[in-house]
Amino acid sequence: MTEPAPYTDVDLAMIKRIIPHRYPFLLIDKVVDIKPNESGVGIKNVTANEPHFEGHFPAEPVMPGVMIVEAMAQTSAIVTGISMNLIDKDMTVYFMGIDKCKFRRKVVPGDVLRMDVVVKRGGGKVWKFEGTASVDGEIAATAEFTAMMNLS
Repeated sequence: MTEPAPYTDVDLAMIKRIIPHRYPFLLIDKVVDIKPNESGVGIKNVTANEPHFEGHFPAEPVMPGVMIVEAMAQTSAIVTGISMNLIDKDMTVYFMGIDKCKFRRKVVPGDVLRMDVVVKRGGGKVWKFEGTASVDGEIAATAEFTAMMNLS
């Protein structure tokens, strides 16, 4: 079994070394409190200049729910990347399923979105997570999701 990478917090530069996502689809700014094979916390600073706000909705910008779930998934991919020491390994992550997804509050420009993710099953190519996205301690969304990790 591979030893985890020696990081508990990663910044944007390290995120880009683990997952292939880039603007406008890179939806996390940092991941902190990483416990390999267990959990991590993603942080997303929501800003008014993000492209989805132009059409969702022009008079009342709201972060689309699918983007919140994607931010949780990207946080999970970082936890996986650190757990399996996949830095600079050209990992691609593919969604396999989203279950028990609920949205509880709007996420708007100016919010700091926190994604708490917990590994439910992992260690191989297929991982399952439970995620909670929140703003100022108030739950915005919850979901369980499964993803497959693929190395190029």
